[in-house]
Amino acid sequence: MSRKIVFTSGKGGVGKTTLAANIGARLSLKGEQVVLCDADVGLNNIDVVLGVEKRITYDLADVVEGRCRSRQALVQHPVFPNLYILASNHSAPDKYISPQSLKLVLDNLSAQFDYILIDCPAGIEEGFHRAVAAADEAVVVTTPHLSALRDADKVISVLKSYRMQSVQLIVNMVRGDLLLSGDILSPQEISQILKLPLLAVLPESDDVYKNTLSDRGKAFTFAANNLAGGKKKFYDVTKPYNGLLGRIKLGLKRGV
Repeated sequence: MSRKIVFTSGKGGVGKTTLAANIGARLSLKGEQVVLCDADVGLNNIDVVLGVEKRITYDLADVVEGRCRSRQALVQHPVFPNLYILASNHSAPDKYISPQSLKLVLDNLSAQFDYILIDCPAGIEEGFHRAVAAADEAVVVTTPHLSALRDADKVISVLKSYRMQSVQLIVNMVRGDLLLSGDILSPQEISQILKLPLLAVLPESDDVYKNTLSDRGKAFTFAANNLAGGKKKFYDVTKPYNGLLGRIKLGLKRGV
C-alpha cells in the first residue's frame, strides 16, 4: 500500500506545487513508484510544472465519470520513468469532484505505487478538505513571512480534525543572508512556533527549481530522503555565505 501524502499550505505562492513535483521526481529516482495527483481543481498546473501538459489524454474527471480506469489516466513522465501524473479536471473544469470520489480513485491506485503525493489548493476551503480527506499524511508548506506563518497555523488547526498518521513542516524560500543577520526566524524556530516536526528547508533561489544537479538542488534530494525516512538532513541555506568569498557576498547583499 502506498503512502498518501497531501502537500498543503494556508497561503498561495509558497511553492507547494513545485515542492511536490520535485520531491516526487527525486523519490522516483530512488526507485520508488510515485503518483503526483493534482487535486487543485480549477487552478490545476502540476502537469505544466512537469512539462507533460500535452500528453494528457484522460484526467481525474474522466476517472470519476467512468470514461477510463484510474491507471489509464496516469501519464508517465518521459525523464523520470517511475513518476506518474494524475491531472486534474481538464475535460470538465467545472465538474464537482467529491472527497469520496477522489479518495476512491487514489485508493484504487494505492496497491500499485509506493507514494501518492497530492497537490492541494491553498487555504482551507472545499478543495482543501477534498484533498486532505484522501490522504493519510500531511506536509504543511510555509515561508518565513509572517502572513504565511499565520495562514499555516490556521491550516494546522484544521488538520487536527483529521486522523493523520503524521503532519510535518517544510519551510521554503529561506534566505541565508537574512537568516544570518537575524532578520527572519530560523526554520527551527518556525517549527517550534507551529509545533510541527521539521521535514525540510529550501533556499530562496531560482536554480533550486531549475537545476537538478546543482548544489542548491540538493535541498530537494534532502527533502525526499527525509520524507522516505531515516535520519533527517537539512540543507544549509547559509552555506553560500561561508568563507571569505561568502562574507564578501554577504557584505554586498547588505549594502544593496
